[in-house]
Amino acid sequence: MRGDLSLRGSLRSRLLMLSVLVSLCSIVATAWLVVSVTAVAIGRERGQAIAEDARVYDTLVGFAATHPDWRGVEPTVRSLSLQTGRRITLTDENRRLLADSDGAGRTPARSLPDTPSATVDALAVDTTLVARHGGRTSDRIDPRAVGPFRLTAQEKAFLQAAATRVERCFREGSVPSDVEIVQTPNGRPEIELDGRPLDLGDRCGVDVLLERTPTESRALAQLGKLVNSCLAARHAAPVQLADNLTWTPSTARGAPNSRAVTSCLSTASRDQLDPYVAPAALLFATAPERKIATFFDLSDANRLRIAGVTAAVLLITVTVTFVAGTRMVRPLRALTGAAQRMAEGDEDAHVEVSGGDEFGRLAAAFNLMSSRRRQLEQLRRALVSDVAHELRTPLSNVRGWLEAVEDGVVPADKSLISSLLEEALLLQHIIDDLRDLAAADAGALRVHPEDVDAAALVAQVARAHQGSAGAAGVELRVRSGEERPFLRADPVRLRQAIGNLVSNGIRHTPAGGSVTLSVRHGGGDVVFGVEDTGSGISEEDLAKVFDRFWRAEKSRSRQGGGSGLGLSIVRKLVEAHGGSVHASSVPGQGSVFSLRLPGPSAGQPESWNRPPPPPS
Repeated sequence: MRGDLSLRGSLRSRLLMLSVLVSLCSIVATAWLVVSVTAVAIGRERGQAIAEDARVYDTLVGFAATHPDWRGVEPTVRSLSLQTGRRITLTDENRRLLADSDGAGRTPARSLPDTPSATVDALAVDTTLVARHGGRTSDRIDPRAVGPFRLTAQEKAFLQAAATRVERCFREGSVPSDVEIVQTPNGRPEIELDGRPLDLGDRCGVDVLLERTPTESRALAQLGKLVNSCLAARHAAPVQLADNLTWTPSTARGAPNSRAVTSCLSTASRDQLDPYVAPAALLFATAPERKIATFFDLSDANRLRIAGVTAAVLLITVTVTFVAGTRMVRPLRALTGAAQRMAEGDEDAHVEVSGGDEFGRLAAAFNLMSSRRRQLEQLRRALVSDVAHELRTPLSNVRGWLEAVEDGVVPADKSLISSLLEEALLLQHIIDDLRDLAAADAGALRVHPEDVDAAALVAQVARAHQGSAGAAGVELRVRSGEERPFLRADPVRLRQAIGNLVSNGIRHTPAGGSVTLSVRHGGGDVVFGVEDTGSGISEEDLAKVFDRFWRAEKSRSRQGGGSGLGLSIVRKLVEAHGGSVHASSVPGQGSVFSLRLPGPSAGQPESWNRPPPPPS
């Protein structure tokens, strides 16, 4: 009892410590989860804000690149404000109001932040915010700012018609059908495949699309003059510009300074485009003002509130854990007591099963183990008694006859020696059967499988028992079909198993009866059958026929012979081959024993239709 109390106190203390640890871990995990979720939410909000700012900036830069001033930008600003939920304000560099999504009645200098969100300048874009729209962005000029390079309506119509003809020509040829016409910022059509310009070669009159228009020629010439004027001011050699704004030396005076050309090209491009784009403006994108209400503002009162909630959570957790632990200890104590009683020799030790939870299943398993242990102990005692009984009878016979010879009552003639030899052979048979059963129980019963002709093996067993059957007046038959089943088995052990069944059938069949052996295929297995016309077995005894030392004769007489172990050995031998044995019987008509063994291995035919061997 003291040990039980110690165990109970130890379990309770451990459960309390576990509950406290679990509570602390749960609180820490909850705090970490809240912080992590908040950080993720803030990150997503920040990412969304950056994406919205980039969209606003890119849209306004596009407007500036295609308009010479900011007149008419008010609808665009209001549309962006509705899409992003922000207040969007544009001012010039002196903070004079250009457009405001909330209306133009306010004074920007008083209501706007000190630092603008960005500067909107089509000739000096922020490459991290603006989207790519084709063209070059290395000089920070928005590709949509084309200025004098913008084609006239007549040039656009002419090139569009030419592009349509080229597209139709290539669609009818070997070019994939998803080729399409796209418009460049200056209005020139291009033919692309998967977003890349299609290499058209010189087919389908494509040279028309590659020719420079008068507008482009004038703009390129103007740009070339500006670049060369800049180079001349720097005492550098002039260059010749191509359509894609690459350059080559225009004189043989030597190669110009590439850095000077790049700088002059950027400066000349800005000077050329400046009259065609809107001037730089300041962008203010602000969120609407709103007050965020929070339950915890980390004041002294809320700190006490947090501490109180934490203490309440700990108290509830400890209480629930204590109650659950107490309920857990009760069935454990019962199981511990039953196990101790079993260790002290109580064969009827068991516990009450209440509920279907883990403890209930554990209690049911313990009771099953206790019952099985009691059954095994009873079987062990019965086995010892049966072995003693089986050995006592032949030994008593041998001792009695030898004492009679010693006393001179019975002469030691040939018939007496034969009788003693028969008793010795019976003892040897019992010992051999016990050895086989012991090997099977220990898992040491080995089989040596090989290819076996099942029909030939049945014929061998029949020939081996023909003499004993004739002496008992029993007809021994073999029923064979046209097919000859083959299987992998140990022929010696298999003959032993079938022979035990045949001996059992002959022993229990009266004179004039018959015992029939058969072999056939059955569902991929090979089935051996031994059928007799003997006395049969009652239905309640069928489940016991394979038990050790069991006999149908209730008096356990030896008039029928046998050790009572033959059928048990049959079952062990069949199980060693991976098969099964089954018995059926009708009292007064006979019994049928069936051995079902696995059929031939994969790739081996289930039966070989060969002619039967000649009779020996």
